[in-house]
Amino acid sequence: MSGELKVLGACPLDCPDTCSWVVTVQDGKAVKLRGNPDHPYTRGALCVKVNRYLEHTRAGDRLLYPLRRTGPKGAGRFERISWQEALDEISDRLRSIVAEHGGEAIWPYQGTGSLGYLQGEEGHAGRRFWNMLGASRHFLNICSTAGSLGLRRANGTAAGMDPEMFAQSKLILLWGTNTLTSGHHLWKFIQDARADGAHVVAIDPIRTRTADQADQHLAIRPGTDAALALGLLNVVLREGAEDRDFLERHTEGWAEFRQEILRHPVERVAEITGIPAEDVHSLGMRLAHTRPTGIRATMGVQRHEGGGSAMQTIAAIPGVTGDWRHPGGGVAYSTSDHVKVRIDPRNDLLEKPVRTLTMTRLAEGLEGESVKCLWVFGANPLGSTSDTNRIRQGLAREDLFTVVMEQFPTDTVDYADIVLPATMQTEHMDLHAGYGHLYLMWNEPAVEPPGECLSTTETFRRLAAHMGMTEPSLFDSDLELAEQLLSSGDPSLDGITLERLRKEGWIRLNYPDPFTPFAEGFPTPSGRMRFPRKGYTLSLSARTAGQGPYPLTLITPAAHTFLNTTFANNPELLRRAKDPRVLVNPADAEARGLADNDRVRVHNATGEFLADVEVSDRVARGVVASPKGSWPKLSPGGANPNAVVAERDADMGRGAVYHDNLVELELVADV
Repeated sequence: MSGELKVLGACPLDCPDTCSWVVTVQDGKAVKLRGNPDHPYTRGALCVKVNRYLEHTRAGDRLLYPLRRTGPKGAGRFERISWQEALDEISDRLRSIVAEHGGEAIWPYQGTGSLGYLQGEEGHAGRRFWNMLGASRHFLNICSTAGSLGLRRANGTAAGMDPEMFAQSKLILLWGTNTLTSGHHLWKFIQDARADGAHVVAIDPIRTRTADQADQHLAIRPGTDAALALGLLNVVLREGAEDRDFLERHTEGWAEFRQEILRHPVERVAEITGIPAEDVHSLGMRLAHTRPTGIRATMGVQRHEGGGSAMQTIAAIPGVTGDWRHPGGGVAYSTSDHVKVRIDPRNDLLEKPVRTLTMTRLAEGLEGESVKCLWVFGANPLGSTSDTNRIRQGLAREDLFTVVMEQFPTDTVDYADIVLPATMQTEHMDLHAGYGHLYLMWNEPAVEPPGECLSTTETFRRLAAHMGMTEPSLFDSDLELAEQLLSSGDPSLDGITLERLRKEGWIRLNYPDPFTPFAEGFPTPSGRMRFPRKGYTLSLSARTAGQGPYPLTLITPAAHTFLNTTFANNPELLRRAKDPRVLVNPADAEARGLADNDRVRVHNATGEFLADVEVSDRVARGVVASPKGSWPKLSPGGANPNAVVAERDADMGRGAVYHDNLVELELVADV
């Protein structure tokens, strides 16, 4: 066909699969998007969300030009201005803030809207510019921090199994992960394992679409995962099935941890977790006598007050059973720590040490007067961050200068003083690595940006020049930045050049295949896996559910049609998602006089949101579930589930607690 071109790229979104894709371009216009059939993990398939990506780039509400606020904060009223005007105003305000309050009064608030190493959070995009101003550091803890730290305390790294190795597992535990919604490409490898006789168990408070397809579903009480791990290991010990050679040669702290296991017999664990004792015992027997066992545990399992210790205890399982010896054995949480690129935010540009501000404490951070500029990019905190009512109050401060780099008019954009239009993935260069596989991928721009949209890197280059900065590294091109990333010298990058990546689109990191990362030791100071020494923390809801004015535990799982808040303004995906819903167990619905499609107020002392009831045994008694991701301004009542999520910290890494909040339901009359 005349003028047709195939352009290789990669999905930028916050998903472990980071798909390789192919964009078909005709006469300068992207006309088709498909998963790359040659990529071993993508295998030609995208998800229901990303299948609409090209449509999304051309949406009628796409932001195409710089904007200046003309109405009250929150009203979403703007006028179009030029880039020159935008850069003039931003430069003046930043200089004034630094002069009057110091650089730490600036909070660069970056999110996971893109996981790119050039344009997104993986490479700390913009950090060199912020270091020149002495801005506060931003701690991006919203997603996986508690679990990552728990794994690092155990194994020395949050990395583990190559997920492709699940094809060789004989027992697969899908622990707190809804694979068919959040990372469905893994399912192909699980299917390969099942064809070879593997048994698949879903451990999840919700009977998800993944649990429907598993051989067994254990409806665990939210936040009691560590207790279940100990109960399963109790059965392993009683069977004498621990790998004593592996324990002796590759672990430390076993004597103390063994006593903790023995304090968790099946009957006690059943009381804590809500799982029948016979189910705990039968799965423990399978675990004791099935090698290799592969455990897929993702971010949902650690979004509660005990999230770090939960992941540390789950990580202990293959240390006891010796599954790390075997291809298909171990734990897969994130592969990011296997990616050894060179990230250089040029911290030497800082004149002095600066404070760190925590992403999930945005409401707290805006309540005082120490933050004078909030610069939001790759994030939609009014849709994605805890305690949105207090965030809204902070964003309404007249003394707060807010700049938002965005693609669409989100709730957060409505509070901006200046809005800068951002490119989308088909319009800029980027380097990617999935946190659910072992491939580096290059994203080549397929089309020119629409309107006056700029990439993240180009925006900061222009701003640095406009402010008269002369530090050469601020003006490195995207290709120069990519070369720097690939220059770490780590053996996993041997032979991987930018020229090769741009030509081939993707390259597997140089790890053995099959990959057994800890068969001969761990990247800890002693070279041994470290068992937990201080017990574990139950979630707030596990400790107090059923008590007080808010007796129900709220879970906020990923929606099937949105990715965080991305796509939550797409008309077709909104239609498929329907109005926000809350799953309610029949016993809880009956006790409150609720029926299907009743609109209820889901509330607690933090806030409230509205949702329509779906009476279902997919959740246990005492548990309710409402998917995350909807835009508050497109939701009934102007709020989504984050309105009831408190700004509390998990036990490690100040992780978020999205699945650890207590609520009550109240019928809304005359809807």
